[in-house]
Amino acid sequence: MNPPVALSVAGSDPSGGAGIAADLATFATLGVHGTAAITAVTAQNTAGVQGVHPVPAEFVAQQLDSVLDDLPVAAVKTGMLANLEIIAVVGDYAAAGRLPNLVVDPVMVSSTGVRLLDAGAESLYLELLKHATVATPNGREAAVLREVARLDDLDDLGALCPGWLVVTGETTAADRVHQGGDWTVLAGEVVETVNDHGTGCTFSSAVAAGLALGVEPMDAVAAAKGFVRQCIVRSADWDLGAGRGPVAHLID
Repeated sequence: MNPPVALSVAGSDPSGGAGIAADLATFATLGVHGTAAITAVTAQNTAGVQGVHPVPAEFVAQQLDSVLDDLPVAAVKTGMLANLEIIAVVGDYAAAGRLPNLVVDPVMVSSTGVRLLDAGAESLYLELLKHATVATPNGREAAVLREVARLDDLDDLGALCPGWLVVTGETTAADRVHQGGDWTVLAGEVVETVNDHGTGCTFSSAVAAGLALGVEPMDAVAAAKGFVRQCIVRSADWDLGAGRGPVAHLID
């Protein structure tokens, strides 16, 4: 039996904790063959991001064609899309129906609250959300989307995403899930650790893995939440790097 195939469209992380590295490790652990289209090469580690070098948008498109024309991709997740041109390319592929079971992790704000994209690029995320099966903004990213769309509250933001909108809770471990006009709260328990680098990437790629395996969206979200908690618990006492260390993607 062939494994299902998932595609990550995201940036690199040379320290191995986030981005493409986290996505491929998550896919493999969950029994999915991982493929990747790299949008940006970064210089980063547990202490922070030292540099970002976006890949030309036309080469991102070439990577997408290389994978999609050859392999039976069952789910796609997006991470760092880096700039307006790359977001536009990915949006075109989504609008053309070429990105099945799309999970959008809108990387727009750093962990310190710094906006990573200009307003023009941020607005394109609103178009991309229309094609998402699941969108996974954290609280800061949801606030930016609301600001860009000039919305009053999260209910209005949920209406812009016809799929499942998951606003992840970074400090409370409780996630809010919107679908069909209703909100569901997925409770969680905070794990005391400094090792949480790449948790957002891990969560969104775990959702995509579940969708690739044929799991229904809400069940994929709940399973991804449990998987991320396992990853955090296993790495809670690690001492890797000088900053916020990685989580343990490989689960026994």
